[in-house]
Amino acid sequence: MEDFKVHVLGCGSARPTMRHYASSQVVEIRGKMFLVDCGEGTQMLLMRARINFNKIKGVFVSHLHGDHCFGLIGLISSFGLLGRKAPLLVCAPAQFESLFHEMMKMFCGGLDYEVMFRPLDATRQQLVYDDRTLSVVTLPLEHRVPCCGFLFREKPTLPHIRRDMIDFYGIPVSQINNIKQGADWVTEDGEVVPNSLLVTPADAPRSFAYCSDTRYIPTLYRQIEGVSLLYHESTYEKTYAALAGLYYHSTAAEAATVARDAQARQLMIGHYSSRYNDEQPLLDEAKSIFPNTILAQEGLVVDIL
Repeated sequence: MEDFKVHVLGCGSARPTMRHYASSQVVEIRGKMFLVDCGEGTQMLLMRARINFNKIKGVFVSHLHGDHCFGLIGLISSFGLLGRKAPLLVCAPAQFESLFHEMMKMFCGGLDYEVMFRPLDATRQQLVYDDRTLSVVTLPLEHRVPCCGFLFREKPTLPHIRRDMIDFYGIPVSQINNIKQGADWVTEDGEVVPNSLLVTPADAPRSFAYCSDTRYIPTLYRQIEGVSLLYHESTYEKTYAALAGLYYHSTAAEAATVARDAQARQLMIGHYSSRYNDEQPLLDEAKSIFPNTILAQEGLVVDIL
């Protein structure tokens, strides 16, 4: 099974603290890397995580609050200083487009690589990246400014070849792809070997949903049903539910409710308020509703299986 990992770079909210950096994650899938949000300090966190800057194919910005985008222009500039040649895709809310181009002119002139800006409409689901192994769509969220999450979905793969059966029947390598596509095998004696004996089922496609700053959306689960790993902001405990509602954030209990209703396999919570010196109460609250919950922490790498 190919790698599908989430690298947590920063998981705090509003401002960096001595405990946490602002939001940023790297999604690694089948050798490709995508940066999701780019808070202040992201460059340093990428270096600490030993992630090769040049392997990042795209940056997805959920919304235009500084703790999610202040690191972007600096990162793009550093890519140029490091001799990047590959194009970079930047997806961000449409409201950022004109300012982004002005900042590029001021700080990032003369780059030796292309930066492609793709505006996002945070009010609807949008396909923002697609290749033969992966698709990325937006998830409309509800925050104080236009905001969207991102759903990374692995595309279905072909069945696995049974090496013992291939060797037993002496099937040439040239026919393996045909068998993966569903063909039977006919021996020299005319015996038909059913395809079902030659392969084992393909791995189930995996997925990751990144739900950035948002108040609780009772219908969100419908867009992410069956997701392998859900990251959902959990800025507060339910004790501060009124504060969460005021600032359009979620409690740990609300994040866990989304995971439960979506029948997610695992939940990761983050975006902690700076009031917390210990996130255990948030974890306990989420686990009371959805037991398979973990805390985001800087340096954490989650394998999606």
